[in-house]
Amino acid sequence: MFTGIVETVGVIDAIEPGNDLTRLVVDAESIAAGVEPGDSVAVNGGCLTVTSIRDGRLSFEAIRETMERTSLGDLKVGARVNLERAMRAGDRLDGHIVQGHVDGVGTVRRMTRNGNDVRLQIDCDPELAECVVEKGSISVDGVSLTVAALLPSGFEVALIPHTLDVTTLRDRQPHDRVNLEVDVLGKYVKRYLERVLSTNDKAAR
Repeated sequence: MFTGIVETVGVIDAIEPGNDLTRLVVDAESIAAGVEPGDSVAVNGGCLTVTSIRDGRLSFEAIRETMERTSLGDLKVGARVNLERAMRAGDRLDGHIVQGHVDGVGTVRRMTRNGNDVRLQIDCDPELAECVVEKGSISVDGVSLTVAALLPSGFEVALIPHTLDVTTLRDRQPHDRVNLEVDVLGKYVKRYLERVLSTNDKAAR
C-alpha cells in the first residue's frame, strides 16, 4: 500500500530483458539504505518487489504482463522514475490510498503554464474515465493528484511548483504515456453498482 507521495526520483541504470522477466536496476541511493530485499517499492506507480540492493541501486524483476500493461515498458536507461516505499502502519496518509496496481495507461495531451498555474491534461480509455471524479484523487505515474476537471476523453490535474520540483511530471511531453491508478474506493463503488443494477435488471425480466 502506498500514498502517492513520491519520496525520491531515481534513474534507470540498467534494463535486462529476459524471456519471462525483465530486470530493472534503479539508482536510488537516497532511499536504498532503508530498503531490504522483498520490500515493495512503487516505480512510476507500479508496485515492484526489490530483489537485490547494491551500491545504492535497487534491482527489480517485472513479469511480461507488467511491462506490457504499464508504461514501464517504455523506459530507457537514464530515464527518471518516481519512487515510493510501501507505507508502514502508523504513517501519515498525506496523499490517498494507492495500491500500486496500475489500472491503465493514459496519454499526455498537453501541459499548459500560466505563471505558477500549471495544468496537465491526460487522455484515457472511456472505461477508466468513468471512475474519475472531479475533485477526487488519481495517481499519475505514482503521484497522488486531485482531479481539477473532467474532459470528454480524460481529465485535467493542477500541478503545484513543489510537485514539479520533486517528481518526474515536469518531464512529461505531449504523447508521453503515463501510468494511471484511479481511487480504489471509486472502483469498488462502480463494481458494486454494476452488480446491483445487473441483479435488478435480471429480476425485472
